[in-house]
Amino acid sequence: MKRIAKFEKVSLAEFIKTEKQENYDNVLLPKRATSGSAGYDFFAVEDFTLAPNETIKIATGVRVKIECGWVLKLYPRSSLGFKYRLRLDNTVGIIDSDYYNADNEGHIFIKLTNCGDKPLTVEKGKAFAQGVFVEYGITVDDDAQEDRVGGFGSTDKNK
Repeated sequence: MKRIAKFEKVSLAEFIKTEKQENYDNVLLPKRATSGSAGYDFFAVEDFTLAPNETIKIATGVRVKIECGWVLKLYPRSSLGFKYRLRLDNTVGIIDSDYYNADNEGHIFIKLTNCGDKPLTVEKGKAFAQGVFVEYGITVDDDAQEDRVGGFGSTDKNK
């Protein structure tokens, strides 16, 4: 199996821009549950409850250094999607390799909505989302040469 990425914590200074300082020690790096798992579980830094139709934006405290030619795709844990109809607000999160160098240190945020009819509670340290690394290709006439200039949602600002 080719090893193409490394998870890291964002700095404390970056983390406390959006999250409580006391939660920094609760940041766990994503990991696979079994040797056959494709997904790396992302863990809650504090307890949260989502009522039906409620949305939450979660600061994970995590960034990832990825080799060029690969992307990290984020999804809700399949069991939570099945039991609670938990959805990512952007359907699939895409973490590009150059996001690591963004002005927010590549801090990964995950925005979720409970589309089900019962409350969902996730305890601190429990997995709520998963990320899968996928190789991708580009077209033969691709000429993209711009560098990322910002954090989340910034690639369309390069134009």
